Amino acid sequence: MESAVSALFEPYTLRDVTIPNRVWMPPMCQYSAAPEGPDMGVPDDWHFAHYAARAAGGTGLIIVEATGVSPEGRISPYDLGIWNDTQVEAFRRITRFLVSQGTVPGIQLAHAGRKASTDQPWKGGAPVGPDAHGWQPVAPSPVPFADGHPVPAELTVAEIQETVGRFADAARRALAAGFEVAEVHGAHGYLINEFLSPYSNHRTDEYGGSYENRTRFALQVVDAVREVWPADKPLFFRISATDWLEDDGWTADDTVRFAADLQAHGVDLLDVSTGGNAAGARIPVGPGYQVPFAARVKAETSLPVAAVGLITDAEQAEKIIANGEADAVLLGRELLRNPSWARHAARELGGDVHVPDQYHRSV
Repeated sequence: MESAVSALFEPYTLRDVTIPNRVWMPPMCQYSAAPEGPDMGVPDDWHFAHYAARAAGGTGLIIVEATGVSPEGRISPYDLGIWNDTQVEAFRRITRFLVSQGTVPGIQLAHAGRKASTDQPWKGGAPVGPDAHGWQPVAPSPVPFADGHPVPAELTVAEIQETVGRFADAARRALAAGFEVAEVHGAHGYLINEFLSPYSNHRTDEYGGSYENRTRFALQVVDAVREVWPADKPLFFRISATDWLEDDGWTADDTVRFAADLQAHGVDLLDVSTGGNAAGARIPVGPGYQVPFAARVKAETSLPVAAVGLITDAEQAEKIIANGEADAVLLGRELLRNPSWARHAARELGGDVHVPDQYHRSV
Protein backbone atom coordinates (compact mmCIF):
# COMPACT_ATOMS: atom_id res chain seq x y z
CA MET A 1 0.00 0.00 0.00
CA GLU A 2 1.30 3.48 -0.85
CA SER A 3 2.48 5.81 1.88
CA ALA A 4 -0.27 7.85 3.52
CA VAL A 5 -1.53 10.88 1.59
CA SER A 6 -4.85 11.12 3.41
CA ALA A 7 -5.36 13.53 6.31
CA LEU A 8 -7.60 10.91 7.91
CA PHE A 9 -4.71 8.46 8.05
CA GLU A 10 -2.02 10.76 9.38
CA PRO A 11 -0.78 9.80 12.87
CA TYR A 12 -1.75 12.07 15.73
CA THR A 13 0.31 12.60 18.87
CA LEU A 14 -0.96 13.83 22.23
CA ARG A 15 1.65 14.04 24.98
CA ASP A 16 3.79 10.92 24.40
CA VAL A 17 1.06 8.78 22.85
CA THR A 18 0.89 8.54 19.05
CA ILE A 19 -2.38 7.32 17.57
CA PRO A 20 -1.77 5.80 14.12
CA ASN A 21 -4.74 7.46 12.39
CA ARG A 22 -7.74 9.75 12.98
CA VAL A 23 -10.39 7.02 12.75
CA TRP A 24 -11.47 6.53 16.34
CA MET A 25 -14.15 4.47 18.03
CA PRO A 26 -16.27 6.30 20.63
CA PRO A 27 -17.59 4.69 23.80
CA MET A 28 -20.71 2.62 23.05
CA CYS A 29 -22.20 0.59 25.87
CA GLN A 30 -22.76 -3.08 25.15
CA TYR A 31 -24.97 -3.73 28.19
CA SER A 32 -23.55 -7.24 28.35
CA ALA A 33 -21.72 -7.62 31.68
CA ALA A 34 -22.95 -9.74 34.58
CA PRO A 35 -25.36 -7.71 36.76
CA GLU A 36 -24.43 -9.40 40.04
CA GLY A 37 -21.95 -11.76 41.68
CA PRO A 38 -18.15 -11.83 41.40
CA ASP A 39 -18.28 -11.05 37.67
CA MET A 40 -20.42 -7.94 38.08
CA GLY A 41 -19.12 -5.24 35.75
CA VAL A 42 -16.37 -7.50 34.40
CA PRO A 43 -15.65 -7.53 30.64
CA ASP A 44 -16.22 -10.98 29.17
CA ASP A 45 -15.77 -12.79 25.86
CA TRP A 46 -18.34 -10.56 24.13
CA HIS A 47 -16.41 -7.42 25.05
CA PHE A 48 -13.12 -8.96 23.97
CA ALA A 49 -14.46 -10.03 20.58
CA HIS A 50 -16.22 -6.69 20.06
CA TYR A 51 -13.17 -4.52 20.67
CA ALA A 52 -10.68 -6.94 19.11
CA ALA A 53 -12.57 -6.93 15.81
CA ARG A 54 -12.38 -3.13 15.52
CA ALA A 55 -8.66 -3.17 16.35
CA ALA A 56 -7.99 -5.81 13.70
CA GLY A 57 -10.01 -3.59 11.34
CA GLY A 58 -7.50 -0.74 11.64
CA THR A 59 -9.20 1.63 14.09
CA GLY A 60 -6.57 4.00 15.50
CA LEU A 61 -8.03 4.59 18.95
CA ILE A 62 -10.72 2.57 20.69
CA ILE A 63 -12.38 4.14 23.71
CA VAL A 64 -14.04 1.43 25.77
CA GLU A 65 -17.64 2.12 26.67
CA ALA A 66 -18.84 4.21 29.64
CA THR A 67 -17.33 2.30 32.56
CA GLY A 68 -18.75 2.87 36.01
CA VAL A 69 -16.43 4.31 38.64
CA SER A 70 -18.74 2.70 41.21
CA PRO A 71 -21.61 0.18 41.09
CA GLU A 72 -24.23 2.94 41.31
CA GLY A 73 -22.40 4.85 38.58
CA ARG A 74 -23.36 2.37 35.87
CA ILE A 75 -26.08 3.26 33.39
CA SER A 76 -27.54 -0.21 33.73
CA PRO A 77 -26.86 -3.26 35.89
CA TYR A 78 -25.27 -4.79 32.77
CA ASP A 79 -22.57 -2.16 32.29
CA LEU A 80 -18.85 -2.47 32.80
CA GLY A 81 -17.14 -1.15 35.91
CA ILE A 82 -13.63 -0.42 37.06
CA TRP A 83 -13.95 -0.30 40.82
CA ASN A 84 -12.15 -3.57 41.64
CA ASP A 85 -9.10 -5.60 40.67
CA THR A 86 -11.09 -8.43 39.06
CA GLN A 87 -12.30 -5.95 36.48
CA VAL A 88 -8.76 -4.66 35.97
CA GLU A 89 -7.41 -8.11 35.18
CA ALA A 90 -10.16 -8.78 32.63
CA PHE A 91 -9.51 -5.44 30.93
CA ARG A 92 -5.82 -6.33 30.56
CA ARG A 93 -6.75 -9.08 28.12
CA ILE A 94 -8.48 -6.49 25.92
CA THR A 95 -5.79 -3.81 26.10
CA ARG A 96 -3.03 -6.31 25.31
CA PHE A 97 -4.75 -7.35 22.12
CA LEU A 98 -5.51 -3.79 21.04
CA VAL A 99 -1.88 -2.81 21.49
CA SER A 100 -0.77 -5.89 19.53
CA GLN A 101 -2.75 -4.54 16.56
CA GLY A 102 -1.30 -1.05 16.80
CA THR A 103 -4.51 0.37 18.26
CA VAL A 104 -4.33 2.74 21.22
CA PRO A 105 -6.64 1.58 24.05
CA GLY A 106 -8.72 4.22 25.81
CA ILE A 107 -11.44 4.04 28.44
CA GLN A 108 -14.29 6.35 29.39
CA LEU A 109 -14.69 6.82 33.14
CA ALA A 110 -18.31 7.49 33.96
CA HIS A 111 -21.04 8.03 36.52
CA ALA A 112 -24.59 7.90 35.20
CA GLY A 113 -26.19 10.06 37.89
CA ARG A 114 -29.97 10.35 37.59
CA LYS A 115 -29.98 8.26 34.39
CA ALA A 116 -28.59 5.20 36.19
CA SER A 117 -30.33 1.93 37.01
CA THR A 118 -32.06 1.33 33.68
CA ASP A 119 -32.70 -1.86 31.73
CA GLN A 120 -30.93 -3.00 28.57
CA PRO A 121 -32.08 -0.88 25.59
CA TRP A 122 -33.44 -3.85 23.66
CA LYS A 123 -35.71 -4.51 26.64
CA GLY A 124 -37.00 -0.96 26.61
CA GLY A 125 -34.38 0.80 28.72
CA ALA A 126 -36.85 1.74 31.45
CA PRO A 127 -35.73 2.35 35.05
CA VAL A 128 -35.36 -0.83 37.10
CA GLY A 129 -35.60 -1.36 40.85
CA PRO A 130 -33.93 -3.69 43.33
CA ASP A 131 -35.99 -6.63 42.07
CA ALA A 132 -34.17 -6.31 38.72
CA HIS A 133 -30.65 -5.55 40.03
CA GLY A 134 -31.39 -1.82 40.21
CA TRP A 135 -30.66 0.87 42.79
CA GLN A 136 -31.50 4.44 43.83
CA PRO A 137 -29.99 6.96 41.37
CA VAL A 138 -28.27 10.11 42.61
CA ALA A 139 -27.94 13.59 41.09
CA PRO A 140 -26.98 17.18 41.89
CA SER A 141 -30.68 17.92 42.49
CA PRO A 142 -33.79 15.79 43.14
CA VAL A 143 -35.08 16.26 39.59
CA PRO A 144 -36.00 13.13 37.57
CA PHE A 145 -34.72 12.79 34.03
CA ALA A 146 -38.18 12.22 32.54
CA ASP A 147 -41.70 11.10 33.37
CA GLY A 148 -41.58 7.57 34.74
CA HIS A 149 -38.06 7.98 36.07
CA PRO A 150 -37.46 8.00 39.82
CA VAL A 151 -36.63 11.15 41.76
CA PRO A 152 -32.87 10.89 42.33
CA ALA A 153 -31.34 11.42 45.74
CA GLU A 154 -29.56 14.76 45.97
CA LEU A 155 -25.85 14.30 46.60
CA THR A 156 -24.43 15.87 49.73
CA VAL A 157 -21.16 17.78 49.55
CA ALA A 158 -19.44 14.85 51.27
CA GLU A 159 -20.88 12.44 48.69
CA ILE A 160 -19.71 14.71 45.87
CA GLN A 161 -16.18 14.60 47.24
CA GLU A 162 -16.40 10.83 47.61
CA THR A 163 -17.43 10.60 43.95
CA VAL A 164 -14.45 12.72 42.92
CA GLY A 165 -12.27 10.18 44.73
CA ARG A 166 -13.99 7.33 42.90
CA PHE A 167 -12.96 8.85 39.56
CA ALA A 168 -9.36 9.07 40.73
CA ASP A 169 -9.41 5.47 41.93
CA ALA A 170 -10.88 4.39 38.59
CA ALA A 171 -8.11 6.22 36.73
CA ARG A 172 -5.48 4.39 38.78
CA ARG A 173 -7.08 1.08 37.89
CA ALA A 174 -7.38 2.07 34.23
CA LEU A 175 -3.65 2.64 34.15
CA ALA A 176 -3.03 -0.74 35.77
CA ALA A 177 -5.33 -2.30 33.17
CA GLY A 178 -3.14 -1.05 30.32
CA PHE A 179 -5.13 1.90 29.00
CA GLU A 180 -3.18 4.73 27.38
CA VAL A 181 -5.98 7.30 27.11
CA ALA A 182 -8.50 8.17 29.82
CA GLU A 183 -11.70 10.06 29.05
CA VAL A 184 -13.92 11.70 31.65
CA HIS A 185 -17.59 11.39 30.66
CA GLY A 186 -19.16 14.83 30.98
CA ALA A 187 -21.89 14.40 28.36
CA HIS A 188 -25.30 12.92 27.52
CA GLY A 189 -27.14 13.85 30.72
CA TYR A 190 -25.01 11.75 33.04
CA LEU A 191 -23.74 13.00 36.39
CA ILE A 192 -21.09 15.52 35.35
CA ASN A 193 -23.34 16.90 32.62
CA GLU A 194 -26.14 17.18 35.18
CA PHE A 195 -23.93 19.42 37.31
CA LEU A 196 -22.90 21.57 34.34
CA SER A 197 -26.39 22.39 33.12
CA PRO A 198 -28.78 24.74 34.95
CA TYR A 199 -31.58 22.62 33.50
CA SER A 200 -30.71 19.77 35.87
CA ASN A 201 -28.65 21.54 38.54
CA HIS A 202 -30.87 23.52 40.93
CA ARG A 203 -28.42 23.63 43.82
CA THR A 204 -27.85 26.78 45.86
CA ASP A 205 -24.50 25.81 47.41
CA GLU A 206 -20.99 25.99 45.94
CA TYR A 207 -21.94 23.40 43.31
CA GLY A 208 -24.91 25.26 41.83
CA GLY A 209 -26.08 28.58 40.46
CA SER A 210 -23.23 30.39 38.70
CA TYR A 211 -21.16 29.02 35.84
CA GLU A 212 -18.19 28.75 38.18
CA ASN A 213 -20.17 26.74 40.71
CA ARG A 214 -21.79 24.44 38.14
CA THR A 215 -18.43 23.61 36.58
CA ARG A 216 -16.73 23.05 39.96
CA PHE A 217 -17.48 19.30 40.20
CA ALA A 218 -16.30 18.62 36.64
CA LEU A 219 -13.03 20.44 37.21
CA GLN A 220 -12.49 18.69 40.54
CA VAL A 221 -12.92 15.35 38.78
CA VAL A 222 -10.51 16.39 36.03
CA ASP A 223 -7.96 17.54 38.61
CA ALA A 224 -8.26 14.30 40.59
CA VAL A 225 -7.87 12.15 37.47
CA ARG A 226 -5.04 14.25 36.05
CA GLU A 227 -3.17 13.98 39.36
CA VAL A 228 -3.00 10.17 39.12
CA TRP A 229 -2.95 9.83 35.32
CA PRO A 230 0.65 9.89 34.05
CA ALA A 231 1.97 13.15 32.63
CA ASP A 232 2.96 11.36 29.41
CA LYS A 233 -0.55 10.07 28.70
CA PRO A 234 -3.47 12.14 27.36
CA LEU A 235 -6.71 12.92 29.14
CA PHE A 236 -9.91 13.52 27.17
CA PHE A 237 -13.21 15.04 28.26
CA ARG A 238 -16.47 14.20 26.52
CA ILE A 239 -18.99 17.01 26.52
CA SER A 240 -22.50 17.65 25.29
CA ALA A 241 -21.88 20.99 23.60
CA THR A 242 -25.53 21.97 23.94
CA ASP A 243 -28.66 20.72 25.68
CA TRP A 244 -30.61 21.79 22.56
CA LEU A 245 -32.87 23.99 24.70
CA GLU A 246 -33.92 27.56 23.95
CA ASP A 247 -33.21 28.62 27.52
CA ASP A 248 -32.24 27.23 30.93
CA GLY A 249 -29.70 24.83 29.46
CA TRP A 250 -26.01 24.39 28.71
CA THR A 251 -25.06 26.19 25.49
CA ALA A 252 -22.41 26.21 22.80
CA ASP A 253 -21.09 29.47 24.27
CA ASP A 254 -20.66 27.68 27.61
CA THR A 255 -18.78 24.88 25.88
CA VAL A 256 -16.27 27.23 24.25
CA ARG A 257 -15.68 28.93 27.60
CA PHE A 258 -15.39 25.61 29.41
CA ALA A 259 -12.97 24.19 26.82
CA ALA A 260 -10.41 26.80 27.88
CA ASP A 261 -10.96 25.90 31.54
CA LEU A 262 -10.52 22.20 30.83
CA GLN A 263 -7.30 22.82 28.93
CA ALA A 264 -5.95 24.86 31.85
CA HIS A 265 -6.67 21.87 34.11
CA GLY A 266 -4.75 19.39 31.95
CA VAL A 267 -7.31 18.08 29.45
CA ASP A 268 -5.70 17.32 26.08
CA LEU A 269 -8.71 16.87 23.81
CA LEU A 270 -12.42 17.65 23.87
CA ASP A 271 -14.67 14.88 22.52
CA VAL A 272 -17.62 16.95 21.29
CA SER A 273 -21.10 15.45 21.29
CA THR A 274 -24.48 17.04 22.13
CA GLY A 275 -27.76 16.43 23.94
CA GLY A 276 -28.94 13.76 26.34
CA ASN A 277 -29.77 15.90 29.37
CA ALA A 278 -33.26 17.05 28.44
CA ALA A 279 -35.68 14.28 27.53
CA GLY A 280 -37.92 16.57 25.47
CA ALA A 281 -35.22 18.40 23.52
CA ARG A 282 -35.74 18.63 19.77
CA ILE A 283 -32.50 17.70 18.01
CA PRO A 284 -32.08 18.29 14.26
CA VAL A 285 -30.33 15.01 13.50
CA GLY A 286 -28.63 14.66 10.14
CA PRO A 287 -25.26 13.77 8.58
CA GLY A 288 -22.48 15.42 10.57
CA TYR A 289 -24.98 17.41 12.63
CA GLN A 290 -22.65 17.73 15.62
CA VAL A 291 -19.50 18.60 13.68
CA PRO A 292 -20.11 22.39 13.75
CA PHE A 293 -19.87 22.35 17.55
CA ALA A 294 -16.46 20.69 17.41
CA ALA A 295 -15.39 23.06 14.64
CA ARG A 296 -16.33 26.08 16.74
CA VAL A 297 -14.29 24.89 19.72
CA LYS A 298 -11.33 24.25 17.42
CA ALA A 299 -11.67 27.69 15.80
CA GLU A 300 -12.09 29.65 19.04
CA THR A 301 -9.71 27.81 21.40
CA SER A 302 -6.39 26.00 21.23
CA LEU A 303 -7.80 22.74 22.60
CA PRO A 304 -7.76 19.80 20.14
CA VAL A 305 -11.17 18.31 19.36
CA ALA A 306 -12.76 15.15 18.01
CA ALA A 307 -16.04 15.23 16.10
CA VAL A 308 -18.85 12.71 16.26
CA GLY A 309 -22.40 12.29 14.97
CA LEU A 310 -23.53 10.52 11.79
CA ILE A 311 -20.10 10.51 10.21
CA THR A 312 -20.46 7.55 7.91
CA ASP A 313 -18.35 7.66 4.75
CA ALA A 314 -14.66 8.08 4.05
CA GLU A 315 -14.90 11.26 1.97
CA GLN A 316 -17.03 12.97 4.63
CA ALA A 317 -14.55 12.03 7.37
CA GLU A 318 -11.57 13.11 5.24
CA LYS A 319 -13.05 16.56 4.64
CA ILE A 320 -13.69 17.12 8.35
CA ILE A 321 -10.00 16.56 9.08
CA ALA A 322 -8.63 18.24 5.96
CA ASN A 323 -10.80 21.34 6.45
CA GLY A 324 -9.60 21.74 10.02
CA GLU A 325 -13.00 21.19 11.62
CA ALA A 326 -11.63 18.53 13.97
CA ASP A 327 -8.43 16.66 14.72
CA ALA A 328 -10.11 13.24 14.63
CA VAL A 329 -13.48 11.66 13.93
CA LEU A 330 -15.34 9.18 16.11
CA LEU A 331 -17.48 6.67 14.25
CA GLY A 332 -20.10 4.92 16.34
CA ARG A 333 -22.86 3.10 14.51
CA GLU A 334 -20.74 2.79 11.40
CA LEU A 335 -18.11 0.81 13.30
CA LEU A 336 -20.84 -1.39 14.73
CA ARG A 337 -21.91 -2.14 11.17
CA ASN A 338 -18.42 -2.53 9.77
CA PRO A 339 -15.52 -3.35 12.12
CA SER A 340 -13.08 -2.89 9.22
CA TRP A 341 -14.31 0.58 8.23
CA ALA A 342 -10.82 2.05 8.65
CA ARG A 343 -9.27 -0.46 6.29
CA HIS A 344 -11.91 0.15 3.64
CA ALA A 345 -11.57 3.93 4.01
CA ALA A 346 -7.79 3.70 3.66
CA ARG A 347 -8.17 1.79 0.42
CA GLU A 348 -10.59 4.44 -0.88
CA LEU A 349 -8.47 7.42 0.18
CA GLY A 350 -5.01 6.07 -0.51
CA GLY A 351 -4.10 5.97 3.16
CA ASP A 352 -2.01 3.49 5.09
CA VAL A 353 -3.51 1.36 7.85
CA HIS A 354 -2.48 -1.67 9.87
CA VAL A 355 -3.62 -4.98 8.39
CA PRO A 356 -3.07 -8.18 10.42
CA ASP A 357 -0.86 -10.72 8.70
CA GLN A 358 -3.72 -13.19 8.85
CA TYR A 359 -5.80 -10.81 6.70
CA HIS A 360 -3.14 -10.05 4.09
CA ARG A 361 -5.33 -11.51 1.35
CA SER A 362 -7.87 -8.73 1.97
CA VAL A 363 -5.46 -5.94 0.96
